[in-house]
Amino acid sequence: MKEIFDRRSIRRYLDKPVADEDIQKLLRAAMYAPSAGNEKPWHFIVIKDRSKLEEITHFHPHTQMLKQAPLAILVCADLTDIKYDGMFWIQDIAACTQNILLQATELGLGTCWCGVYPNERLVEPMAKLAELPSHIVPAAIVAVGHPGEERMIRDRYNPERVHYEKW
Repeated sequence: MKEIFDRRSIRRYLDKPVADEDIQKLLRAAMYAPSAGNEKPWHFIVIKDRSKLEEITHFHPHTQMLKQAPLAILVCADLTDIKYDGMFWIQDIAACTQNILLQATELGLGTCWCGVYPNERLVEPMAKLAELPSHIVPAAIVAVGHPGEERMIRDRYNPERVHYEKW
């Protein structure tokens, strides 16, 4: 899959809106992620409001690209009725977030995944900004837009990180 190798974190965006149809494709791809026990704990908040995007940059130091991005997707987890003693929801959220990034790459869009959970200094203000109920946890914020930069593709495969049968 070409998108796995082509995807890069984009931190500069063109002043151009993302089509609603493309946003729906991103969210559809997210919801096709694997999920432990088919739990699907994810919820998404699409943020286009410029003042909200700017506000995020004031409390989350690694989201400065939101000053240019036309939108962000806040990926959240619903912690009600969590299976397996809550051990796998974060993996489900990571998988659906990765699907957003890959679908965006296929659409010619750029993204940057910025973590929120488990840092309480980020979780609390993000939950407040998005008016989340207490059982919903903001896990990640993904900047989305038309790339305003090109990032070099480098080979990341490192055979020294591969072990067989034992360390």
